[in-house]
Amino acid sequence: MAQHALFQIQQCSLARLIDAGASYLEQSDLVYGHGTDNPGDESAWLALEACGLSPVEPLDDYEIPVNRGHLARAKCWYRRRVEQREPVAYIVGRAWFAGLEFAADKRALIPRSPIAELILDGYEPWITEPPSTILDLCCGGGCIAIASAIAYPQAHVHASDLSDDALQLALLNVQKHGLEDRVELIKSDVFADVPSAHQYDLIVSNPPYVDRQDMQDLPGEYRHEPQLGLTAGSDGLDIVKRIIDGAAGRLTENGVLIVEVGNSQPAVEDHYRELDMVWTEFEMGGAGVFVTTANALKEMTRSQS
Repeated sequence: MAQHALFQIQQCSLARLIDAGASYLEQSDLVYGHGTDNPGDESAWLALEACGLSPVEPLDDYEIPVNRGHLARAKCWYRRRVEQREPVAYIVGRAWFAGLEFAADKRALIPRSPIAELILDGYEPWITEPPSTILDLCCGGGCIAIASAIAYPQAHVHASDLSDDALQLALLNVQKHGLEDRVELIKSDVFADVPSAHQYDLIVSNPPYVDRQDMQDLPGEYRHEPQLGLTAGSDGLDIVKRIIDGAAGRLTENGVLIVEVGNSQPAVEDHYRELDMVWTEFEMGGAGVFVTTANALKEMTRSQS
């Protein structure tokens, strides 16, 4: 196969690099979904980062020349994206969530939850009074916990995860945003090691929820991510059940539980038919996130007694 024109370029503008990169990505059987949904945006992200430019800051002139070092880096990154199916966020080492920048690497999933939209909306209409205590279960690299802490400056946030690697990345992000005094990291298997004395106005979670069949069908891009953050048994509910079944005793009287379950939504609806929950709608895309309350969880428990 002839080498793609991208790799024959010796000098070019940023605009030409983006166009050539997009063409190279487009001819490859790639899967998008880790921050972009098309080869054009993905190419722009790679090219801008390779040139030391921010992909989220406006740029007036895309005809600026690309120097030799930046061009070589870009070509290397494009090859990694295509040949190794590596997500761009891992290649460049950062991602954005709820308008905030986070360090991203293979210690945790790449931030992409639609819960970001809820955070930007102040969790309205589900949260009517600013929460003073928040728990982010299965926090990964800490994006939900950190974005929630920034959305509610008066709140104290606990962020828990079973993975030491994920917690190390979360600590890096907590420090990056200067939130060491308000975001506390806890190593815990769901609620197991979260101090029982603590109760929360809001518990939010993007836990593992990929069922066995979907795990077998995952595209290569998703296989770069830690499987611990994805796999959740035959029906995708191994962790979700533990969160729902344990949340009532950890929420304050008017507390709210928000959980992303993605494609496992039908399984959740079938298993928890007696739980009053609302499935949120998103203007920016995404689905499979439910909201319920401490009262609804307690009512479900009573009905099952």
